[in-house]
Amino acid sequence: MTLQVGQQAPDFALPHVPGQDPVRLSDYRGDKNVVLLFFPLAWSSVCTDELCSTRDSYAQYSDLNAEVLGLSVDSPFTLQAWAEAKGFQFPLLSDFNKQVSKDYDVFYEDLLGLQGVSKRAAFVVDREGVVRYAEVCPTPKDLPDVEAIRKSLRSLR
Repeated sequence: MTLQVGQQAPDFALPHVPGQDPVRLSDYRGDKNVVLLFFPLAWSSVCTDELCSTRDSYAQYSDLNAEVLGLSVDSPFTLQAWAEAKGFQFPLLSDFNKQVSKDYDVFYEDLLGLQGVSKRAAFVVDREGVVRYAEVCPTPKDLPDVEAIRKSLRSLR
């Protein structure tokens, strides 16, 4: 079952840049709210549109004391290349082993013949590690409700 508002968000440690320490959700505890954006595959058109839109409005998240973390099952090397090519200023985390996608119940066993891909989903996790917003998109082509995410963040000020 997908995480619900009010539940503790599962902690994780995922690679961001090959060779550097992993990013942990708990790194932000007590400091910043976190927006987790799960997405199916780097370089795909819908994922590119979603994350470029997030990049272009990133200052709004910062103004709301939030860090954005993008998560997919792509390798850290792929995500690093994509982030550099597109100028993403927020971490893209590799759930290559697919455990975090399963922990958050945002995992396609099969998507268009591809085995084990993250669903498109968004979670707002507050400074105490509690889920304050949860949305799993009905299809990979649907995008999270950005205004609802921001409204949730505004309520956490």
